[in-house]
Amino acid sequence: MAAEPARRVVVTDHAFVDTAHEEQVAAEHGCGFAVHACTSEDETVAAVAGAEVAFVNFAPVTRAVLAAMAPGATVVRYGIGYDNVDVAAAGELGVQVANVPDYGVSTVADHAAASLLSLARRLTSYDALVRRHGWARPGDVGPLPGLAQMTVGLVGFGRIAQEVARRLAPFGCTIIAHDPHCPADVVTAQGVEPVSLAELLARSSAVSLHAPLTPETRHLVDDAFLRALPAGAILVNTARGGLVDEAALAAALIDGHLAAAALDVTDPEPWASDSPLRDAPGLVLTPHAAFYATDSLDRLQRLASEEAARALRGEPLRCPVAAPVTQGATA
Repeated sequence: MAAEPARRVVVTDHAFVDTAHEEQVAAEHGCGFAVHACTSEDETVAAVAGAEVAFVNFAPVTRAVLAAMAPGATVVRYGIGYDNVDVAAAGELGVQVANVPDYGVSTVADHAAASLLSLARRLTSYDALVRRHGWARPGDVGPLPGLAQMTVGLVGFGRIAQEVARRLAPFGCTIIAHDPHCPADVVTAQGVEPVSLAELLARSSAVSLHAPLTPETRHLVDDAFLRALPAGAILVNTARGGLVDEAALAAALIDGHLAAAALDVTDPEPWASDSPLRDAPGLVLTPHAAFYATDSLDRLQRLASEEAARALRGEPLRCPVAAPVTQGATA
């Protein structure tokens, strides 16, 4: 009689040096193991067919993908956000979904704070002037308030936003936050003032986005959002590209209402060749790299693999996702 097929563990896609942690977990549980580079639904369906565990980065985990997996399978999303996973369909099909919300909070917060400080001090503007003209006068970048004179508005107040607030506080910034899902006492306990979104926009000379991407928050940063900011404000997005209407952002940068913006995320990724932002001044781009640090990535893969091991042993997951995300930060 033919032997029963081995249980399967797959990686649909990843951006790591190797997958040693994942391969070790599969071997310890007697599972076959395969690594793929899926970008489309069809590729992902083929990769996960019959798999008990799928590690997922950005591959689309649709209803069809979930239906192709083994009964009672588990999807482990590398990272915090899971907007590429149809969580509602997973629930209907009996597929568990887990994320890793705590692997790189400090790293993303470092990137967000560094981006904001760089823009606030107009470092890229000075660099461009010096390279173009050989030198520049300090005032050539326009008005430049000191950091202690700035009000920083955090849109979302999950783990990452809270760490950003801690990093900026020593510079003397006034820090305010809007998060309808975070209790006011949690915000005030961090020395941050909870405000409405309208008040945040009216007061902020810098805005850092830390909201999840949901149908309600898609293109939250639209023309009305940007025009409600004071002239000369700056914007940082290390959350999700879909939060920002790129046409509206481009217009605000081109006409000078917004002084600068730093985007670690875009919609789509990679950046669209016809994005209106390609001609926008004052824009700093990084390739969805806010999470990237050697120690952070190792922790991400280790924690994801430990979650997969729980699933393979039939144990409760550490970070199960039961419904579409409604609060907290994303990366």
